[in-house]
Amino acid sequence: MGLRSILCAVAATLTWSHAGQPIGAAGTLEVVFVDVEGGAATLLRTPGGEAVLIDSGFPGERDATRIERAARELGLERIDHYVTTHWHRDHVGGIPDLAKLIPIRKYYGHRIPDPLSPDINADHVDAWRQLAKSPVWLQAGDRIPLKTAAGSPPVVLDVIAADGVGVGEAPGSAAIRTCDRGHEPRDPDASDNAKSLGFRLSYGDFDLFAGGDLTWNIEHKLVCPRAVFPLPVDVYIVNHHGADSSNNPALVQSLAPTVAIVNNGPRKGGEPRTMQLLLEGPGAGRVFQLHRNVREGAVNAEPAHVANDDENCNAAVVRLSVLPDARRFAVAIPAKNGVWTYEVK
Repeated sequence: MGLRSILCAVAATLTWSHAGQPIGAAGTLEVVFVDVEGGAATLLRTPGGEAVLIDSGFPGERDATRIERAARELGLERIDHYVTTHWHRDHVGGIPDLAKLIPIRKYYGHRIPDPLSPDINADHVDAWRQLAKSPVWLQAGDRIPLKTAAGSPPVVLDVIAADGVGVGEAPGSAAIRTCDRGHEPRDPDASDNAKSLGFRLSYGDFDLFAGGDLTWNIEHKLVCPRAVFPLPVDVYIVNHHGADSSNNPALVQSLAPTVAIVNNGPRKGGEPRTMQLLLEGPGAGRVFQLHRNVREGAVNAEPAHVANDDENCNAAVVRLSVLPDARRFAVAIPAKNGVWTYEVK
């Protein structure tokens, strides 16, 4: 189907409408990208009323409070599924404080390395273990079970990558795979980024890819010599906050997203090569950022597509709504009174 993009002015709240259909009403799949200033916290509310939180930002009250506020504004009273993509402080650090603010039912993650690698803080892992009690360890090929609402397509959340392997690979498979896609491998990544969980979220014909902090060589394996999940996608949550150590062109070009969303901070992520790749790629003009990158030489999306302009910000969110027909979706920055609607591929 052809792509249609419409910019319209709306009230700066978490309820707005498109073509007479309230966005946020029953039947919509809602995704809120909470500003945790260069960490990650992505909150989903399914049409069945379940809440999924992927990552919890940095340690301390700031990010936990922001996540809890976003959940309450979506009408959520609990987190049904909390997923930590990997064990770095900007992804797992906020969970102890968040658990004091809102109930969390199930905990998911990739298996914790034993011994821990030097980039993992044992205190953060221990705090997660104390809360998780009986966690679910995810592997590539797993699916997180979500309820289907009557009259709506199922929401499917599949694990595409975990522990450095993709769907269909044996545990411990080599990180570097050669093929004829012009891939230039980089030095092996021994950090937990390379072991990050990666997901494909689908709702009807809508597809979203979220790779956590996956890095260059692992990204390449997901699409070469063939993709391990259906492509292209409608939305790409840009890996590793838009870092240039991630976002292999082989992956980004294969994803060919209609929309890319960069979960960056004012001085973290959104790096020049990646931003240029996104802005010149299939989704050119449809790149959204949580923050304007204020560093010298930065490349940013157009101002209307940047939720937070100033380094000392008001924690504005980016919000994604897949409409009940699952054939259209909207990206909104409520703080800037903007909604852009697109047709599903």
